[in-house]
Amino acid sequence: MVAFLPGCGRRSAQAAIASALMLLGGALPASAKMPDNLADLAASVVDAVVNISAVQVGDAGKPGLKAMPQLPPGTPMQELFEDFFKRQLQGHNGGSGDEGAPHGRRSTSLGSGFIIDASGIVITNNHVIEGANEITVILTDGRKLKAELLGTDKKVDVAVLKVTSATPLKAVPFGDSDHVRVGEPVMAVGNPFGLGGTVTSGIVSARDRNIDSGPYDDYIQTDAAINKGNSGGPLFDMAGDVIGINTAILSPSGGSIGIGFATPADTVMPIIDQLRQFHEARRGWLGVRVQPVDDTIADSLSLGTARGALVAGVDDNGPAKPAGLAAGDVIVSFDGKPVKTSRDLPRLVAATPVGKAVTIGIVRGGTPQDAIVTLGRLADPDKASAEPAKAAPDPGVTSPSGAVLGMQLAPLTDDLRKTFGIKGDTQGVVVTAVEPGSAAAGKSVVPGDVLVEINQQKVSGTGDVTGRIKGLHDAGRHSALMLVVNPQGEERFVAIGLD
Repeated sequence: MVAFLPGCGRRSAQAAIASALMLLGGALPASAKMPDNLADLAASVVDAVVNISAVQVGDAGKPGLKAMPQLPPGTPMQELFEDFFKRQLQGHNGGSGDEGAPHGRRSTSLGSGFIIDASGIVITNNHVIEGANEITVILTDGRKLKAELLGTDKKVDVAVLKVTSATPLKAVPFGDSDHVRVGEPVMAVGNPFGLGGTVTSGIVSARDRNIDSGPYDDYIQTDAAINKGNSGGPLFDMAGDVIGINTAILSPSGGSIGIGFATPADTVMPIIDQLRQFHEARRGWLGVRVQPVDDTIADSLSLGTARGALVAGVDDNGPAKPAGLAAGDVIVSFDGKPVKTSRDLPRLVAATPVGKAVTIGIVRGGTPQDAIVTLGRLADPDKASAEPAKAAPDPGVTSPSGAVLGMQLAPLTDDLRKTFGIKGDTQGVVVTAVEPGSAAAGKSVVPGDVLVEINQQKVSGTGDVTGRIKGLHDAGRHSALMLVVNPQGEERFVAIGLD
């Protein structure tokens, strides 16, 4: 179970540590051999790592606590999340350290942060300070400095603070997280369980982790012990550069089991610059909906290996439209960087300045070509720079007779438009029923979906569908790539096997 690291009350530290040690069987996770002496590295950076105290006065909620994700009822994952968030809430209510304050009127979250500029710029996680009325930065020498919030970004979970100090502050630089290798030693410094200035070490366990926390997930996984209160603290390489911000852990108990996640420096640096300059994130926007390219889709498009991001739809008002991008294009590079999977594209677009003209490499009809797109600005904070196409819900299918690839098809009449609530401008052949266990059912095709194209050729009647499928059979093809539109008008590509 992935949990975002909340703050922790100081009064609950001893109990939390004892509980974590018991859950770990008294043993720490194994890590790779480290340099003989980390003391010099720790001494060189520890003064730049700070504790963050975020106080909220009122009833609007408690900082540092994440709402429980909505998961399918009755699943083991839902039970794990419920148990974790109950323990989290109980510990938070009982460990705020504000004795005598009316219940629900004052809550304190303790997290970590680090100074990146001697002028007083401090970085932490957004969820550490979210909703706080007062934010205090506590230095290693015990000084407490009131912090001004310059800006936050929920999508990469980062916040930028500003403090003023009468004496110079120690700062640490960001490093190059793009070239960090699995197995490299790392060191985390932070405020676990309210115990400030704690140093732990480990290795980079994995890269490019997707924990489904947002559209730009690209986490560094580490076995360096991070716990409640470490959130917002730095993950250092052996040169003393910050390569990530410790953000989340995978744990059924809430304590470290050696699986922690840090947001890469190269992901947050452009956002931090924007928050300092504009007090908001200003991301590039391409205006396409994309979906993964699996082996079946790659075969139907003659791509060879599965790669890139398949364009399922283009926003009529987006910058991709005048540049000539179209549904069915496979984006394989963006601004000179490879697009290996559909997850890569939103991150690359978001990190690119608004108004920049970029070259996008696409494969259309099996032929590589380039398109020049001038990026717009992502205006809706709830959307991604390049959105994932929505898959159909798990179908409740009925068994038809005379089905084509498991689908019962019919011309799109006015009566069928009313029956399925299909938008008036959609044209094609409607799916009226789906055979259980068929290839179409396995691809989540449901009654009410409309087949618009097969292998990027439009269909207007059931004869077109059967004719195109026969032609693919005769040509020795193993799959048919279908452009499917749901009743709400959302497009996606579905590759259905013909064997």
